[in-house]
Amino acid sequence: MKKLTVCFLTIFMLVNVNAFSADDRSLLEKILRKDLPGGVASEAKKSKDIIIEKGITAEKNVALKTNKTKQVSAIPSVNNISLYTGTFDVIDKEGDDQSSLFGVEHKNPNLFRNTFLGKFSPITGAFMTGNSSVYIYTGIEGQYGIGPLKILPSFSPGYYEKGDGKDLGNVLEFKSEIKIGLDLFENSQLGYSYSHISNNDWGDTNPGTDNQQITFSKNF
Repeated sequence: MKKLTVCFLTIFMLVNVNAFSADDRSLLEKILRKDLPGGVASEAKKSKDIIIEKGITAEKNVALKTNKTKQVSAIPSVNNISLYTGTFDVIDKEGDDQSSLFGVEHKNPNLFRNTFLGKFSPITGAFMTGNSSVYIYTGIEGQYGIGPLKILPSFSPGYYEKGDGKDLGNVLEFKSEIKIGLDLFENSQLGYSYSHISNNDWGDTNPGTDNQQITFSKNF
């Protein structure tokens, strides 16, 4: 009986040991196969996901920087400054009012508007003569191009102060001008203009004045 009992207990222990070993091996295999959290496969998958996520983020950052660069490069110049000098009252019958002049003019290329009559932009400027006459004006300028050659007619009402120079008969004067410009480089232009200023007979007198200028323009 004792031998039978010992034999039974031995068999029972062997069966249980094999069972536990099988469970342990099963658990170890699952971990090695990365089926469970914390396993080698699970950690490798996390690393792979992190690498993919970093790659996507890097691509997005590159695309965002590229778009920003394109947007910055696509923004046109917002200021065109012209400096000009020439002769005030070139047709001076009396010979006592002719003088030199120096002026500056500004326009915003972003404000150009295409119409059925052509391309137009507002302009603002001022000049002073050698006899301290001052003219401050604002108006509109058209632009017509033939290759690098530009034809720029403009019309500008303005305020005139005669100083020690010619009396034009009124403080409100109107300037009509035609300018021919030639593109020198990508953002600069050299031009010649001829203008006439008069008050349209709104003043006591209207002698008017004709002027000519050499102009240098640059976009900023």
